[in-house]
Amino acid sequence: MQYLISVVHDQPTHSTPEEDAAIDVFNERLQTENHWVFAGGLAAPETATVIDNRGGAAMVTDGPFLESKEYLAGFWVIEASDLDVALKLAAEGSKACNRKVEVRPFQ
Repeated sequence: MQYLISVVHDQPTHSTPEEDAAIDVFNERLQTENHWVFAGGLAAPETATVIDNRGGAAMVTDGPFLESKEYLAGFWVIEASDLDVALKLAAEGSKACNRKVEVRPFQ
């Protein structure tokens, strides 16, 4: 089963070199243990563009969808046998990146 581990950031600073190194080690472990599917870091929220095409014409707005102190800073998509394994890996990912994470299964 696949899970999304979302990295939630709540500080104005970017990751430190130490955090980047810990994330690299965690990524290598995910790959070695066949949990790795895909991962990535995201640019700052102010670089976002929101598109709403539910009406007659697409409306394009600069900036994040929500103004919030917390934002999605990155993610991992992992393969895990069950939720317990995914939660254990997420806890290790949270420690590596020094941020809160949210775990959600794919449907």
